[in-house]
Parts: sequence; C-alpha cells; structure tokens
Amino acid sequence: METEVLTCGYSFHMEPFNVSTKSGLNSYLFRLQTEGTSEVLVDGHMLRVEAGHLLLFQPGDPYELRIEHELDQPGSKIASGDYYVFCKGAWIDAWWKRSLKQTCTRIDLDARIISLWRQLILEKRRMEEENHELSGYLLQALCLYVERAATETVSLQGRPFTATRMKRFIEAQATATFKVDDVANHVGLSVSRAVHLFKECFGKTMIQYALEVRLASAVERMHDSSMSLEQIALSCGFGSYPYFHRAFKHRFGTSPKLFRQNAQQN
Repeated sequence: METEVLTCGYSFHMEPFNVSTKSGLNSYLFRLQTEGTSEVLVDGHMLRVEAGHLLLFQPGDPYELRIEHELDQPGSKIASGDYYVFCKGAWIDAWWKRSLKQTCTRIDLDARIISLWRQLILEKRRMEEENHELSGYLLQALCLYVERAATETVSLQGRPFTATRMKRFIEAQATATFKVDDVANHVGLSVSRAVHLFKECFGKTMIQYALEVRLASAVERMHDSSMSLEQIALSCGFGSYPYFHRAFKHRFGTSPKLFRQNAQQN
C-alpha cells in the first residue's frame, strides 16, 4: 500500500493537556493549529503555536505537545483546536524526500485544506467500511495542498504573509461579489493599510487583480462550456454584459464573440 492513514481527527482542548514522544515518532505526523494556542517541540525548543501554524514531523522526530494556561494568566480559559493525521507509506516517503520540509510554517487556513482534512476524518470513521484507496488519495491530495501552502508562504518572492493571504482571498472570491473592505477584514487590517500593502507587493490594485482573475475564468468557460456569453459574464463576477464586453476587449483587443469563434475554429 502506497499510503496508510493510521489515525486522524480534530482535537479541541479546554483543559491542560500534555503528550511527549521524545524517543521519536513511529510515523509521519501532520498537525494544523486552527484555534487558540499550544506549545510544540520544534528543533529542540518549545515553540508557541497559534492558529495557522502547520507542523510536519517525520518518523524518528521527537515530539512534545503542551496545552496549558497562559503563564501571565493562570486562570485564563483554554480553547485550543487542531487537525492532525498520523500516516506512513512509500508515497509519503517519496513526497517527503523530494523537497525540504520545514517543521513549522505559518499558512492561511484555506477552506480547501480544512475540507480535505474533514473528508479524510469522515472516511477513517467508517472503520471496516473505510475505502482505503479513497483515504490514500485524500491523504495524497492533503499533502500536496499543505506543501503548496507552505511553499507559497515562505517563498513568494519575499512578500509578506498577509499580502499572500489577501491575494488568495481575492482569487477565491473574484467570481462573486466582494468589497475591498472584505479583503481587509479577512487579514485584520484597515482598508487603507490593506490597499497600500497589496499595491506595494503586487504592483496593482485589488480590483485590477480581481478583474484579471475574472477574465481568466471567462476565457476558460468560453473554451469548456456551452454557456452563453451573457451567462459567462454573470458567472464570472461581472455585473453586466456591457461591462464584461468593454473589459474583455480592452484586455484582449477583440470582442468576446470573435474571441470565442476563433478559439472554436482552432
């Protein structure tokens, strides 16, 4: 079997919790903090982990997890949540070796990653009815998603993590209706700061980038669907066909109708 999910789930702690395997893990462990805080042994030191921190451990790594009251707030409430999966297999071995994996990375809490994790948990809960092939593919997809999220976070041309989060939010929401305020709220910045940071990092405004995403989506649908141009315009986030027509012609130098005709002929 190329991959095997040993156990996976979602943990939510409201009381102090401590687990230690200093002799080394017997399998791979992936852990994503989604709520609250915890402390985890990383590179020989206990590191404070917050929502959005992704932890990747390989067999043999020492592991320690502590969930306790804040030192300066001994009576404070504990509310720490995380997704985890213990796994092994030849595919995981090859995936791990093909690129450097940082033990702890800050990523955006992408709904697609959370959804994959939940599907994996639900399939594992079927017990004797579990489809091991499906679990294996879900695990592989999860590995690829978290790898991309981690890589984008640490290497997107040195851009701040917050700017990357704004960019991903716009990509996810571009074909729907959203405001600049929504982007700013998503990353916890004022509108003016969010607007300045995005322009500084990407050389264009949020609206300009959203327009690029919408036009790219429209081109895809022209090739791959039988939808009318009016339907494509509305489904890609354009408020009206005349606006879509003007934006498309300005970007591609031809009308949507002629573009589609030429694409179909080729």
